[in-house]
Amino acid sequence: MQVREAMTRDVLVARPDQSIQDAAQMMADIDAGVVPVGDRDRLVGMITDRDIAVRAVARGKGPDAKIADVMTADVKYCFEDDDVNDVLENLGDQQIRRLPVVNRNKRLVGILSLGDIAVTSSDGAAASALSHISRPGGAHSQTGGARG
Repeated sequence: MQVREAMTRDVLVARPDQSIQDAAQMMADIDAGVVPVGDRDRLVGMITDRDIAVRAVARGKGPDAKIADVMTADVKYCFEDDDVNDVLENLGDQQIRRLPVVNRNKRLVGILSLGDIAVTSSDGAAASALSHISRPGGAHSQTGGARG
């Protein structure tokens, strides 16, 4: 199965000159923790709720800080005609849950998440990839490594 068959289309895209408050509102509106950042239809980055917390709030930046100042610019992506199983392997290896999808002209056309794959695939491949991404415990978990 190709990525285009599983991906989410019509993705909400933020601009780099928008505020992080705008990005947070977009995330709230669509109930997601990530929004691609585009300049016209070119992917220039991704902003996550974690970017806002760690790169903005924790460093004293206010809600008017620009997305460009806190987004991740070095973005991994996949092509719409890639094989889903190949992409799944990469998701697991890189420990990420979603990738922006571009066409061969590198224009943003969607997002592929493990959830998208789980819904469209019946072979359990998404669960296998997730097992490589989400490992319980450790200093960064919600329960393990907490300091009191």
